[in-house]
Amino acid sequence: MAQTDMQGKVCLVTGANAGLGKATAIGLAKLGATVFLGCRDKQRGELAQAEIRAASGNEHVDLLLVDLAVQDSVRVMAAEFKKKYDLLDVLINNAAVFKSGRTVTADGLETMFATNHLGPFLLTNLLLERLKTSAPSRILTITAPSTTKLNFDDLQGEKKFSAFQAFGASKACNLLFTYELARRLKGTGVSANAIYPGLVKSALMKEAVVPVRWLTSLISTDPEKAAEAVVYYASSPEVEGKTGLFFKGRQVIESSAYTKDEAVQRRLWDVMNPGLKARGLQMG
Repeated sequence: MAQTDMQGKVCLVTGANAGLGKATAIGLAKLGATVFLGCRDKQRGELAQAEIRAASGNEHVDLLLVDLAVQDSVRVMAAEFKKKYDLLDVLINNAAVFKSGRTVTADGLETMFATNHLGPFLLTNLLLERLKTSAPSRILTITAPSTTKLNFDDLQGEKKFSAFQAFGASKACNLLFTYELARRLKGTGVSANAIYPGLVKSALMKEAVVPVRWLTSLISTDPEKAAEAVVYYASSPEVEGKTGLFFKGRQVIESSAYTKDEAVQRRLWDVMNPGLKARGLQMG
């Protein structure tokens, strides 16, 4: 099957300085897309930018600095992107963190919740107008088939904290957000889907206990292999218009019944919205 031509398309990939994000950016750049790398660290971001340009033969690879854990950083990055481009064809929410203990961000939020869910939630909504202008366009969120249920009375883990519970909750949030977003975007030409790439070799679990790190590294796949599916869903005409789905490989998979509960999806959205609206972002 011939590769899709992405010439003239604009893509933004978060967490693009290493692992799956970098491999995905290389894949999209090879197809001719203009690729923006959302990276937290300037030096690592510039190294990745140079490597992606060299590997793809595509000079249209730009760097945007963003710390998804910090709301002001997300807002600044989105504003910088909008200054440069009127269009955005593909947004890939890939960046994520795992923390072994409870830490808080500059906004006073638990770090995994802030980075893995609130950051992508805010960035996506800030860029929605660009995505709508570019329709048909795509939003892809990298996540996992989490079965964790949210404790809405303690979303920040202030009363009781478990690292794996908090991480699982953030991944459940990704799914709840994707399904609710897809429903809200119905008729706009913007699709929203989630992707489970499987376990991928990366530094994500570097703070996990040794047995977990050893096991995950043993059974994880290479980023380049995992990125093939992400690039496919970002570019292939075969999935045009498909929305509100959860993919693994080339297959649609089912997430837990809890994440498919529309009442829970709406509740999570409504919990996020008031504080963000107070800071000038209307998200419906």
